Amino acid sequence: MDNRPSRHRHVRIRSSRCEPSGQRRLPTGEIGGALVRIGLLTEGGYPYVNGDAKLWCDRLVRGLGQHEFDLYALSRSRQQEDEGWVPLPPQISRVRTAPLWTADDEGAAHGRGVHGRRARRRFAECFGELAAAVCAGPGGRNAPDGSGASGGAGAVAGFGGAGTVFGGAGAVGGPGVAGEAGEAGASGVSDGSGASFGPEADRFATALYGLAELARDEGGLAGTLRSEAAVRAWERACRAPGALRAARTARVPDLLSVAAHVDRSLRPLSLDWYGDDGLGAVDLCHATAGGSAALPGLLARHFASVPLLVTEYGVPLRAHYLASSATEEAPAVRALRAAFHGRLATEVYRRAALITPGNTHARRWQERCGADRARVRTVYPGMEASRFAEVGERAEHAGGADPDTLVWVGRVEPSKDLVSLLHSFAEIRKERPKTRLRIFGAPAEGPDGALYLAHCKALAAHLFPDEAEGAHAVGDNPVSFEEIGGPEAPGIAEAYASGALVVLSSVVEGFPISLVEAMFCGRATVSTDVGAVVEVIGGTGLVVPPRNPRALAEACVALLRDPERRARLGAAARERALELFTVEQNVEAFHGIYLEIVSHSPIRRIVLDDAGEPLPFAVPAEAHVPGRWTEARLVAAGWTRRAPGAPVRATLPMTAGEGA
Repeated sequence: MDNRPSRHRHVRIRSSRCEPSGQRRLPTGEIGGALVRIGLLTEGGYPYVNGDAKLWCDRLVRGLGQHEFDLYALSRSRQQEDEGWVPLPPQISRVRTAPLWTADDEGAAHGRGVHGRRARRRFAECFGELAAAVCAGPGGRNAPDGSGASGGAGAVAGFGGAGTVFGGAGAVGGPGVAGEAGEAGASGVSDGSGASFGPEADRFATALYGLAELARDEGGLAGTLRSEAAVRAWERACRAPGALRAARTARVPDLLSVAAHVDRSLRPLSLDWYGDDGLGAVDLCHATAGGSAALPGLLARHFASVPLLVTEYGVPLRAHYLASSATEEAPAVRALRAAFHGRLATEVYRRAALITPGNTHARRWQERCGADRARVRTVYPGMEASRFAEVGERAEHAGGADPDTLVWVGRVEPSKDLVSLLHSFAEIRKERPKTRLRIFGAPAEGPDGALYLAHCKALAAHLFPDEAEGAHAVGDNPVSFEEIGGPEAPGIAEAYASGALVVLSSVVEGFPISLVEAMFCGRATVSTDVGAVVEVIGGTGLVVPPRNPRALAEACVALLRDPERRARLGAAARERALELFTVEQNVEAFHGIYLEIVSHSPIRRIVLDDAGEPLPFAVPAEAHVPGRWTEARLVAAGWTRRAPGAPVRATLPMTAGEGA
């Protein structure tokens, strides 16, 4: 028997406590509000300079001055870390960061030496169950061969026109076949109500938390999730009866790719964030996305009964499907990755106290993946309206800009379908020869973006040769491609102000930010019916089918011919935007949600100050409402746990000189 102690290797963790502004927060009693301590969870976002949704996070934190935030951030690349952070407000008392992009090659190559024999056996059991749950077809472990959709584990059909295969061999363009819209998917969810998840969802959850407890006991899972033992577990799961059809074709390189991807996604299992000095001491966790960003919140709920709030202004699962469809990976790799992310999304949605999508389009995806409709609440993203106020008021009182100019604002990429817009504009010019089209935007990153912009410019030159009023006049093209910051449009508000009608021609769209900005400016809009467009504009604009240049042209001509109708729609659009899409409404909504969650699932604790005395006003008033308190769940011996009611040391603000 091998009695040698196992060797532990912790994953690299970067933690810091900071207060960049040098300001000290006022005690809760002085600001007169209820203090909720929030663990804000991000992945590739706030506080990094190039992070996703950093503006929304910053506005949320600054707008909730009566609360305290501990920021837990996962970075996606070394470049993201090297570019630094945005200035942080005094509401953030602590920041802890960890990378998702590092690779532990030593641990991966010698996975058998990472833990002792008992721990290796425990890992094999838990990870084998997780891999089996991911690979299981729609009928679960007892499904006969060939059951379910070809190469898939059910389907999610008809969302955003993507026709995406849920848990199948990838996404659009993959070999999977979309099943019927009402069929249960890989998570076992039958109707989107959250009432039925199926045994495989429970199997995945049990295995996930088993791995989390193993990581806690052994000091991390450095490299073990992509070791030889892990790859063999994937191989057994892919060859098991009832496995996904596409997964059965997986070869060793495919399994290695999947193991590396899952290892990165589950890196939060090995972090030391879940004790009394971390997420175990917060009142609630707020994940700004699903997937890996929400995983620390799941573990805080598991280990310390901390409630979890999940906000998704995009749909990570849908984004994963669309991204994988553009790659040249093997069908087995796409199938297994999609199935893994589907299982993880289901577990996040079923355990969250509340889920706040940014629009109904995202909400439908969440409900289809297992979110309980009773716990889903749409909260529109807040946008700064002040910079558009002058343009909107001018449109209201003076009629605005050139009545013969159309404006398009956005990032130039194929999903925006500028080709259809240019063909539509050719039809518009037949009816309104003096009309101009101004396209404001930079190409998407990478060579494909530049190529698409060049293609659009060439098409515009072909459709609209330079025109001149006379033999001695300089020719001019009615279509112009410009970037924000030029002499004629120094800011985005000026870009919208330059035209009387704003057009959106996208074939794929999430939450249409450009439409909201146009609405703030009091501009009438003509848009394609994709994503959350109809939900955003309501009845304040015209909507046409995507990829239909003739319908887009007819709608534009109708508004160009009727300035009074155009003005009425613009005024109504501005009122709607100011009512629904401002930063103030977004912050107020989350303030109420925080207090609601804490009042329904409070963890009774006594917060102490430096002198060891109870800190007044350390919990919101709602926490004192009589009711059943959330009790901490018992876990395996050896893990220090704060009992309900045990004192917790207050987190104090730091001086400006304290660092990582």
